[in-house]
Amino acid sequence: MREQVDLWTEHAPLAPSQGVADSRAAAAAADTLDALRAALSAFEGCALKQTATNLVFADGNPDADVMILGEAPGAEEDRRGVPFVGASGQLMDRMLAAIGLDRDSVYISNILFWRPPGNRNPTTAEVAACMPFVQRHIELVRPKALVFVGGASAKAMLDRTEGIMRLRGKWYDYHGPGLDRSIPALATFHPAYLLRSPGQKRAAWHDLLLLKTRLEEMS
Repeated sequence: MREQVDLWTEHAPLAPSQGVADSRAAAAAADTLDALRAALSAFEGCALKQTATNLVFADGNPDADVMILGEAPGAEEDRRGVPFVGASGQLMDRMLAAIGLDRDSVYISNILFWRPPGNRNPTTAEVAACMPFVQRHIELVRPKALVFVGGASAKAMLDRTEGIMRLRGKWYDYHGPGLDRSIPALATFHPAYLLRSPGQKRAAWHDLLLLKTRLEEMS
């Protein structure tokens, strides 16, 4: 019995407060995207790592003007280790193509790097543990525009309590702890929600046009 207890203690996730403290230190020490990915691979402060199949870090072009942040990996993303490759990712690709973008002209990640069991909503503790890595991710990429996809992403990154219905379709200023300037940020619906609620695609198209216009103004 003692051996079983020792084994559990050795592999048990850190307490939430310790996980956040460790993630801050690990994220701050990463000076490249490769280093950040390696730090995440070694990080044990988020319990989701224990149940996920793969770390899901990012996809696309890290030199792109646009960085898209979704909520969390789903089953297909967990299996392949790449964000937005399931049905919702296919819809996202079509949405981006409608305004002349693709995975070579955007950079895609999530606010969680491991899949929550059963695709449940992320907990406050899980988001808090990953947040220093997300913030450092943005600092290293330094995009010209951010797109927060889905309510969990928008609320966490904008530090707001409103739902996505109220947050979407507007530009905000994202202020990261390591940034010397704010970054324009747009909130919009998650493609998975649009698959369930196709009547909201018109509103999502409005959001895409806002992004297209902002990028044209920046060019």
